[in-house]
Amino acid sequence: MKKKVIYYSDLLNDEFSGTNINAVELGEDFVFINKNPIWRFFAFILYYFFAFPLVALFCFFYLHLRVKNKNVLREFRRKGFFLYGNHTGFYDAFVHSVINFPKKSYVIANRDATSIRGLRQIVMMLGALPIPNNIQGMKKFTQAVEKRWQEKKCITVFPEAHIWPYYNKIRPFPATSFRFPVKLNSPVIALVTTYRRRKGPFKNCRPYATVHLSEPFYPDPHLPLKEAQINLRNRVFDWMENCLETKGSYEYVRYEYRQNKNP
Repeated sequence: MKKKVIYYSDLLNDEFSGTNINAVELGEDFVFINKNPIWRFFAFILYYFFAFPLVALFCFFYLHLRVKNKNVLREFRRKGFFLYGNHTGFYDAFVHSVINFPKKSYVIANRDATSIRGLRQIVMMLGALPIPNNIQGMKKFTQAVEKRWQEKKCITVFPEAHIWPYYNKIRPFPATSFRFPVKLNSPVIALVTTYRRRKGPFKNCRPYATVHLSEPFYPDPHLPLKEAQINLRNRVFDWMENCLETKGSYEYVRYEYRQNKNP
């Protein structure tokens, strides 16, 4: 069977999610942490009694998800930490919640996540922390991330930013994405999703997913802020690349470089 080929021209900015959502600006009055008790009650019910069961069924019966080294999360049940992963599918947005259950997990997301009419509050209830595009909003966003960490939650980051479905390499990502764990002196766990080829008559169909978790990384407190970000980024990036190289990942989609993505 001939593989699907996707042509790219920019490792940092090309997007292949196929959602085509027009991102809506977040106003200065955007609420990142809703303190309304009724809102919080419904957020709890939605997350634990509706969303999580559906997500778990999807992960284990559709993705046939396997999680390696999950025991590393045990020591962080009562600590805040950051989870950094490669971004190879739309389901990345909720796989982290399955991995961290019963602890609620939040995810730093692009504005498209809260740009679908009528779904903004639902997405926020499920743990989205959308990145604003204005100074006032960024201040509130920073406070929200730090608040969730202080509440001993998991905060998931996909530093590659854009979805490349089934891509089996690690794309470059900036050291600035590590500013929160460095500022908070927080542990970081790296996550890599690899793909397993099916067997038998379905061997050429959509592959199954395996998530690999690293041992914790800690920022170097003896380095200046920017140097500490670079140091932490490099250690996480090297582990992710080594994980893909040693564990292997089935190439379901082939990515080829072209200056013009349309061959």
